[in-house]
Parts: sequence; C-alpha cells; structure tokens
Amino acid sequence: MKINFPITLTAADTNKRTISGTIVTWNERGNTSAGATIFEKDSIDFGKAIKLLLEHDRTKPLGKLVDITATKTGLDATFKLAKTFAADDALEEAATGLRDGFSVGVMVEDWENEDGVMKISASKLMEVSLVTEPAIESARVADVAATDTPTENSEATAEDTTTQEDKVSDTTSEAPIATEAVEAAKTEPVAVAATQPVAYTKPRSPINSKATYLEHHIRAALGNEDSRQYVMAADTTSNNGAFIPTPQSTEIINGIANADRGFIDALSRQALPASGMTFEIPKITTAPTVAQANEEAALSETDTASSFVSVSVKKFGGQQTFSVELLDRSSPVFFDELVRQMEFAYAKATDAYVAAEVANNGVLNATTQAQSATGLIAYVSSAAAAVYKGTLGFARNIIVSPEQWGAIMGYAESSGRPIYTASNPQNAGGAVTPTSLRGNVAGLELYVSRSINGTGNTGLGDYSIVVVNPDSYTWYESPRLSLRTNVINTGQIDVNYYGYGALATKIAAGANWFNLT
Repeated sequence: MKINFPITLTAADTNKRTISGTIVTWNERGNTSAGATIFEKDSIDFGKAIKLLLEHDRTKPLGKLVDITATKTGLDATFKLAKTFAADDALEEAATGLRDGFSVGVMVEDWENEDGVMKISASKLMEVSLVTEPAIESARVADVAATDTPTENSEATAEDTTTQEDKVSDTTSEAPIATEAVEAAKTEPVAVAATQPVAYTKPRSPINSKATYLEHHIRAALGNEDSRQYVMAADTTSNNGAFIPTPQSTEIINGIANADRGFIDALSRQALPASGMTFEIPKITTAPTVAQANEEAALSETDTASSFVSVSVKKFGGQQTFSVELLDRSSPVFFDELVRQMEFAYAKATDAYVAAEVANNGVLNATTQAQSATGLIAYVSSAAAAVYKGTLGFARNIIVSPEQWGAIMGYAESSGRPIYTASNPQNAGGAVTPTSLRGNVAGLELYVSRSINGTGNTGLGDYSIVVVNPDSYTWYESPRLSLRTNVINTGQIDVNYYGYGALATKIAAGANWFNLT
C-alpha cells in the first residue's frame, strides 16, 4: 500500500543546486492520500536511490537524494537537483515560497488504526516530491542555491573544445578521406574554366542491408573510393531511413485519466477500520427536551434515544495481465507507470461511487433558477440555509460539474468585469480560475468533479451543483494494495490493484443538489 505524506521544506541552496529539509516528522499527525496518518519513530526504511519528483509525477524527476539522516524528531534529507529547466524552476519556486513543500511517497508494510488515524510502524521510502501544499506549516525553505560559477562553465567549454580537436586529429591520421575533406575546406582560390561543366552522377549503390552498409563502410575507411561514394549516397535520411533509429521519449501522454477526486475531497475523511465489511456509528435519534415549568409542576421529560448508522465497506479494484517478457525486457519504468495508471482508474471509480451515493441520499432542491450569476447566488443562499436547518451545521463546500465551473468563470457584472475571476481585492464575489479545480464561490470552498455529470432523477446533470456540510458525509478508506502473482502454465503475470472504502451518510440533509438550467 502506497501513500503520500506532505511536509514543508526547511532549506534549499541555489548556489549548490541543493534542497534540504525535514521530509517526515515522527509522531506528528498529517494528512496523506489515505487520510489522517502518523509515522512512528524510525518507521521508514530508506535507501540511496531515491529521486526527487515534481508533485509525485514519475515522468518529471528533478534530482536525487544525496544525504539522509534519521534524528530523534524525523528524517532530514538533502537532494541534488539536475541541470534542467524544470529543476531551475523548482529552485526558484522553493526560494520564493511558491512551491516549498516536501511530500514523501512510501510503501506501507505495517500499520494499525488508532481512533481513525493510520499509525504506521514500518514502511519503505519510494520517492520524495516537491509540492505546493504542505501538511505542516512550521518547516519552510531556509536557503536555496542554483547557479553554476562562470569558471565551471569556462572549464567545460575548454574541455569540449579540446575533445573535438582530438577527434579531428585522430580522424586525420587514420582516414585519408578525412584529410582530403580538411584540405578542400581551405580558403585558397581555385580557378575553374567557365567552359568546363561540372557534372555529378549518383552511383548505383549496392548497399541494401545493414550488412552491406557495414562492408562498404569498412572498405571506404581503407581507401576504396567506390565504397566511399556508396556510403555517402546511403548516408541520407531519404535514401537510407531504415538504418536511422527512431528514438522514443520517456514522456508519456495521458489525456484520459488522472487522480483527481473532487467529490471525495469535498467531504470529511477518516481511515477505514482495520477489520469487518460493515461497521456502525452511534447516532442520536431523539434529544432530551427542556420546557418552561411552573412552581411545583412536573418537569418536561423526553428520554434520549439513539440508534446505529450501519456503513457497508466496498471493495474497488482492477487487474492487469501481461507477459513476463514484457516485464523483464521493457523499460524499468513500465511497472511504476502501470501502477500509476491503475491508481488513476481507482480514483475515478471511487469518486464516481461517492457522487452517486450522495446523490441518492441527499436532498434534491426543486426550485427553479436561471443559469446566471443571480441564479447561482439565489441557489447558494437557499441551499446554505436548508443545510443548516437540516443538520444544525454549516455548509462549507460547493461541488460543481466542469460545465458549471466554466459557466461560473464567465459570470460578469453589467460593466463586463468578471465576478469570480477578477484579481482586484474590491471584488469580493469569490475566486475561480481556469488553472485550478479549487476556488471560492459566495463564501463556500469550490471543488470541481467530473463525477457529477449525468442525467436522471438524482439531480445530476451537465450544470449540477451540490452545496454540502462535509461533516454530514464521511469517506472511510484503506490504503491501496497491490498483489502480483504468476500464472504457472503461461508465465504471465497478474497484477491486482485494489482498496476498500465506505461512505457514511450521517445526515442526509447535509447535501443539497441543484441543476441550474
């Protein structure tokens, strides 16, 4: 089971191109991809081959671990960044406090549930990432270093120049053809008779395979003029494209899946109990009463009553089957990317499940409002009041479909000034941007979720909105697990990626659904 635990950088050095900080603090509660989590002292095993990534994206490495120390309070680490544009940007962002958080990715080996908190006693460090949202505010960047000295650049340039001269000198001594080419490049004038035409006929090349190409390449090096011309004719991309390899980038394009879970993020979260496929939560169904009483009169009596909310645990999983040859002979990042894509699928499935459950259990707002800024404000006002009335708790979050997100960004005043995308502080309508799935609308935290698109009597639709009290719905989740087994008769490998989750509907009136039309 793999989880990500964010924390904040404490130091970065722009001169040495290093970033340092406490990547984990022992026995301090933080929020991970599995919910509330605590790492016990010395609960993380680490090696030296640890990469520093950008936002847990394995296709965007920034550097590698050069030093790590276990202290009484946590793990302190230093990373050396590569000389890339991405690493330059990371150092600048760390130095200016734009992206100054650490987040560790660990494979959990032993843990227990303690009052809804995942308490880890054994795990293995897989990677560390630079992130924008740390869980602990106390650790910040203290020093950043990223520039190389001019002396180093000059030495590198001189070294490269010397190497190139050495290569030319070696080629001249071993290949007479190269000598002729150098001499022909001299700037001495050459007289050519105007009446003497210059003609060139391309030779009929016997090179038709890699073997014949190698043969004539060797003959040309030994001084055979015909072979030299054959090789020259073959050394073009148009005539001999089969001999030119096509490199493949390690970058992977994926426009169909990601790990966004906007609906789940808008609800309260807790770790799933360690056992059982159902669990119960006590709930008060009848509260005691107090009433005005006359002297010597009997007091009002209403006994407190309670029941249990039964919560079903659901399993979410997927399977991939591939040959052992693919695993053995493919790129080393194949298996990591496979697990990453299965995590994307897991996120999509769990978010869609939670959205459907809340839609079935929540309250559908039957009022009619126009698809406009005025209609949005009118709905939010009525929905917030309805949520408070039904739960005695405040609505704090608003979840919208991507279409509704786009509509909100387009709402403007009569003068044409955007209401929710304006940067001027005097505009207090909220903050919604096209580069973030988080924002603020009419005082509610905005979340965008693809899971609430659809049709039917559930309140789901292209322009659906959900105003929610997050305490009314809680998503309980276990860490994700992976199981790899071999198929004996075929030599194939089965990889199962799965986890368990449960949605507790504590107070159904805490979710108010609406579809602006």
